[in-house]
Amino acid sequence: MPQLGFGVWQVPDDDAASAVGTALEAGYRSIDTAAVYDNEKGTGQGIAASGIPREELFVTTKLWNSASETWTRDSVFREFDASLARLGLDHIDLYLIHWPRPMRDDYLTIWRAFGELLQSGRTRAVGVSNFKPEHLHRVIEDSGSIPSVNQIELHPRLQQPVPRAFHSDHGIVTEAWSPLGQGGDILAEERIVALAEKHERTPAQIILRWHLQLGNVVIPKSVTPARIRENFDVFGFELADADMASIGALNTDTRLGADPDVADF
Repeated sequence: MPQLGFGVWQVPDDDAASAVGTALEAGYRSIDTAAVYDNEKGTGQGIAASGIPREELFVTTKLWNSASETWTRDSVFREFDASLARLGLDHIDLYLIHWPRPMRDDYLTIWRAFGELLQSGRTRAVGVSNFKPEHLHRVIEDSGSIPSVNQIELHPRLQQPVPRAFHSDHGIVTEAWSPLGQGGDILAEERIVALAEKHERTPAQIILRWHLQLGNVVIPKSVTPARIRENFDVFGFELADADMASIGALNTDTRLGADPDVADF
């Protein structure tokens, strides 16, 4: 799994093919989508039009936890098949449970179905998104298997040290969604701006470099071609320990998204 990928959250389906095509042309080889983004079709069209061999690409999608449905094994399989058809692919590289929804108490059922999908070869890896350590512990205890990835909200204002430590202890990859804090005031933060000037880079590039040096997988999203290319250009410099510490001091444990303990989407 490439450490730097391209996310398509909030990209309309009509624009997804073009955005994905631009990202692949820029050098990205990992694409992250989800059923609820309603752009799997456009994403698949962008992948197909690129002409890049399938074995060179890493495609992630996610099972949406509908608030109107408690999942069963068969319904998980149906939804997986629907995502695969929309993408126009014969397999997924990584399939994730989008949210744990502990109040529904169905993520263990979902995870068992994911195990079957993994064994079938139609997905190369399975993981979760927005799971807290207590949710992960329950999955591991019940199934004896460990999610390959946990995709969580993670940016300089929400650095998630406890989940990251749990992931490290259990061999789980930490993947950051909204790695740039959704482009909010973090890009104008004085310390970030100062580091951007020091390294002759943009604030976004500084934050993405911080993620990479922490070992996080990151999936920045944009529909602007210049910014898509800019976000990929983060391998030609390195932040010093003092730079990393300066960004580390920005943590306020502030979420932009929902708390996984109460989210019931």
